[in-house]
Amino acid sequence: MKQLVSAVSALAVFSAGTLYAGNHVTIPFLPTPQMVSTVPPNGDQNPYGVAFVPHDFKGGGGPLQSGDILVSNFNNSDNKQGTGTTIVRIGADGSFSTFFAGPPHPTGSSGLGLSTALAVLRKGFVIVGNVPSMDGTIETPPEPGSLLVIDNQGHLVSVITDPTINGPWDMTVDDRGEHATAFVSNAFIGTVVRLELRVGSDGVMVTKKTVIASGYQHQGDPVTFVDGPTGLVYDADHDMLFVASTVDNAVFAVQNAEKTNTNNGTGNIIYSDNTHLHGPLAMVMAPNGHLLVSNNDVINSDPTQPSEIVEFTVTGQFVTQFSVDPAQGGSFGMAINVKDDIATFAAVDDNVPNLLIFTLGLPD
Repeated sequence: MKQLVSAVSALAVFSAGTLYAGNHVTIPFLPTPQMVSTVPPNGDQNPYGVAFVPHDFKGGGGPLQSGDILVSNFNNSDNKQGTGTTIVRIGADGSFSTFFAGPPHPTGSSGLGLSTALAVLRKGFVIVGNVPSMDGTIETPPEPGSLLVIDNQGHLVSVITDPTINGPWDMTVDDRGEHATAFVSNAFIGTVVRLELRVGSDGVMVTKKTVIASGYQHQGDPVTFVDGPTGLVYDADHDMLFVASTVDNAVFAVQNAEKTNTNNGTGNIIYSDNTHLHGPLAMVMAPNGHLLVSNNDVINSDPTQPSEIVEFTVTGQFVTQFSVDPAQGGSFGMAINVKDDIATFAAVDDNVPNLLIFTLGLPD
């Protein structure tokens, strides 16, 4: 992948139908997205997590190829929350298949409830969070969940559990090959835990666990199952972790995220905007360094701004927003992939449920 930073100064992408270079609009509208159903043969619904197979993926021999997109499902075919068991693969060549079909949760749930915590490691493993429900509601005390480690053939190889993991709702990974750092947001207890991982040919091992952030508001929700800290973006250049906290209706920054050995509380608020934020959820960083965050439309609800994805700067300036569905509650997981001056942005509309795939050329 070419280095696209200094040559173009600030690149912005996916801004309410516009592509920016610096402060100048270069492409007037977003292209019409490719829309792909995320429903596998077993009928799972409510897609949550989105992850690209990286361009330097080394997991040959399985179905995954560089540029493929994986999507995790939270609900089963009866639309019961916390019971989905599948990850689907949307190939770069347009193919569609079920990559992973997990077993029922061992404690008796009919499913796993695969969350937004979804990542593909370049050495060939997929990690996904599960937040299971016994009956499809939050009323029955939920299990704390875990992280599932899946090989490139779609087989479950191990399960990561720990008291620091409780409602793993989202995740971001700093992948360095044989070693990786995973940041996991815990919606049931309002924390972020850093997991230091050793990645070998036969699996993934946690070598150290550190709670680096806490104090985010969290609550059960009959509509969204749970509201708590969700979207995570790690800026390796500044060792900064950005955290989207749904109930706080704000985005925080935690400094020294990979180096700290202490709990930094919530970090500092960098973006609080009651006009455009309506329960921030998943979050990604665009090629220009701006942040994009989806909204759950339950916190600070505004029916005139349904299913919005909001773009803002890391200094807290609103840029623009666009909707993925005319009804509320459709926006959730997102991912961005940049390769060879092409940016691909994928976002779920879990009302339908579909994945919207936008492909744009970046300016020279």
